[in-house]
Amino acid sequence: MSSCIDASHVSIFRPTSLLSSVSRLSPACSILFPVSSYNLSLSVSALSLRNHNRLTSIRLCGSSEGEIESVDDEDELDGIEEDLEYDFEDAGDDNLDVDELELEAVKAVREYASSLSQELKIEEELIGERETRGRKKKRETIKVVNIPDHLLPKVSIVGRPNVGKSALFNRLVGGNRAIVVDEPGVTRDRLYGRAFWGDTEFMVIDTGGVITVSKSPTDVMEQQLSVSTTIGMEGISLASREAAVAKMPSMIEKQATMAVEESSVIIFVVDGQAGLNAADVEIGDWLRKNYSHKNIILAVNKCESPRKGLMQASEFWSLGFTPLPISAVSGTGTGELLDLVCTGLGKIEESDVQNNEEGYVPSIAIVGRPNVGKSSILNALVGEDRTIVSPVSGTTRDAIDTEFEGPDGQKFRLIDTAGIRKRAAVASSGSTTEALSVNRAFRAVRRSDVVALVIEALACITEQDYKIAERIEREGKGCLIVVNKWDTIPNKNQQTTLHYEDDVRTKLRILNWAPIVYSTAIAGNSVDRIIAAASEVEKERSRRLSTATLNQVVHEALAFKSPPRTRGGKRGRLYYCTQAAIRPPTFVFFVNDAKLFPETYRRYMEKQLRSDAGFSGTPIRLLWRSRKKSEKDAGQSPTSKPKPNLTHKKLSVAAA
Repeated sequence: MSSCIDASHVSIFRPTSLLSSVSRLSPACSILFPVSSYNLSLSVSALSLRNHNRLTSIRLCGSSEGEIESVDDEDELDGIEEDLEYDFEDAGDDNLDVDELELEAVKAVREYASSLSQELKIEEELIGERETRGRKKKRETIKVVNIPDHLLPKVSIVGRPNVGKSALFNRLVGGNRAIVVDEPGVTRDRLYGRAFWGDTEFMVIDTGGVITVSKSPTDVMEQQLSVSTTIGMEGISLASREAAVAKMPSMIEKQATMAVEESSVIIFVVDGQAGLNAADVEIGDWLRKNYSHKNIILAVNKCESPRKGLMQASEFWSLGFTPLPISAVSGTGTGELLDLVCTGLGKIEESDVQNNEEGYVPSIAIVGRPNVGKSSILNALVGEDRTIVSPVSGTTRDAIDTEFEGPDGQKFRLIDTAGIRKRAAVASSGSTTEALSVNRAFRAVRRSDVVALVIEALACITEQDYKIAERIEREGKGCLIVVNKWDTIPNKNQQTTLHYEDDVRTKLRILNWAPIVYSTAIAGNSVDRIIAAASEVEKERSRRLSTATLNQVVHEALAFKSPPRTRGGKRGRLYYCTQAAIRPPTFVFFVNDAKLFPETYRRYMEKQLRSDAGFSGTPIRLLWRSRKKSEKDAGQSPTSKPKPNLTHKKLSVAAA
């Protein structure tokens, strides 16, 4: 007598649900189900079970339906048992030390991170490295208080171009935050950095070189950018470009004025080697007339020799301030300068610090090709002209950090970066400034948590966009794709977004897990969605799977598709799996031989993790570690190897 079960409605992702029905059947029974409806391609051994010395297994009979039938042939039974043995390994055996595996998983993550860091190593400038190490050692002896940036007193550095303001900025904050090149006009936007002297901490602001100043601060604040457009430079006429270039000095002056307005101390830098000129006199008059209530320090830079420095500084007494000879490169006189700075700074109330203590603040780097609207997005988010926006390619040079608080109170650190061109184009241009700007952009990606990859709507995905996306994925950063200048797409309808997204997914398959946001930054349309999407990406990037969830996902993945066999008949066997790290989520799989798991199967496992567990907007790392058999297994003879318990076999997976 035979019986039949209709399995048409059995979920293919939970094939073990068939077992309870099969265990009650007689050896002659069968289960019929339509194979074509599920595109069934699972391993036979995954659904096998033992029932009174018989093995019932799924067979694919024909092209349209499958049948579960009993198997009495002992040779075939042993072959199926051998297949099943590779699918699961009992982690509860004495042979597997879970604590040891957890420690080994953490070690594997560290080794991988170290090797990846070497591959993506960014060349560091050696200038000032020795001084930076000395300052860091000194800082270790001081009790560090976590003071938010907005509570720190501010010190701005102003002066005409090419007097060494950025070099002094690097000297005060330590490191090479600002680009220092022997050419005028390199710095344009305000650049912020934390500095300390003794037990006093403050914020230093580097500004661009001021050529001329307006009659009053109001005139500067009311100046507007004459060229405002949402298209790239290809559509800008030569006359408009020239007008934008002509307006650049006034925009730099506007940024410098905003820095002076918010500062308690102003360091007015002049060039001791070049001597006094008309621009110095004009800036000195402007500061004296409008900011006499603030502490103004006249720093005569490039005075390398102490003896000659006094003679060089004497020329600047006519500006109405007491000149102080210093050297930003060698550090001569900077100690006395910092003493004067600290005397002009106010004390921070301890209650303010305690009420505004910051925890983890995620950083969002805004990157992309030149002229895609990165600075416009930053200005639209913060609601002010934080950076200069111009159709002139390469306007942004430094990586600009800005604190931002979202609508829900979540704090972020936004990083605006320079446009990244092709490496060959940068090399052929011969511009040291552009090369350093791209270097700063890659550093911003490395120190960020989430990267907003900005593309231009009309251009869609270019080859350079793909290369930047590759870098983001290899760095392990969360990512969202921002399609800016969406208003330039003509004749939009309900299907436009769907077709555009399909095009982006096809050309950027490496970021097929990244959400897409459409915006028009210059008009402020939909920019709030960028922060909302970045917040969700950061949550996914910091998420850790529970033991039960990870166990279930791995079970279903193995049941649906077992590791393939090699030509020699070997098959990969999974011993243990754990999530060893977050940011990005990193999973370590301990297997018998990592070489037995091909790239296709590894991608399959990643796909299953994403489909079942989420992780939208973040890359996930799957590390495969080969692990030899334990001494206990090695001591057993092949003939005495115990047969697996087919009905109770399970994989115990723990999350670190």
